[in-house]
Amino acid sequence: MAIKIRLARGGSKKRPFYRIVAADSRMPRDGRFIEKLGTYNPLLPKDREDRVHMNVERVQYWLGLGAQPTDRVARMLEAAGVREKTERSNPKKGQPGTKAQERAEARAAKAAEASAPAEESAEG
Repeated sequence: MAIKIRLARGGSKKRPFYRIVAADSRMPRDGRFIEKLGTYNPLLPKDREDRVHMNVERVQYWLGLGAQPTDRVARMLEAAGVREKTERSNPKKGQPGTKAQERAEARAAKAAEASAPAEESAEG
């Protein structure tokens, strides 16, 4: 049984409220969970202390059992100091896509063709 520490959405339409829960990864997002570990209210300002509230002792217990936090929960745990910050590496993120590279190569080839006749006429 793979345990995940994740967010379960509550609240009404356009007013989200999340519970931080330990749940079996096969269960639905808002469905059955094993234990409620805390809450997250994204509508509160970022500097409010009660925006994210979690029982750190229980979170550490579940992490000790091998529970995997989702990306968003992992960031919350890093901010709370429960977990050390992991390096996120995506080296291809800064590179343009394949079509953009093809367009750039075509533009460079066209510019090279345009400059080649200009150089020949300057020599002659």
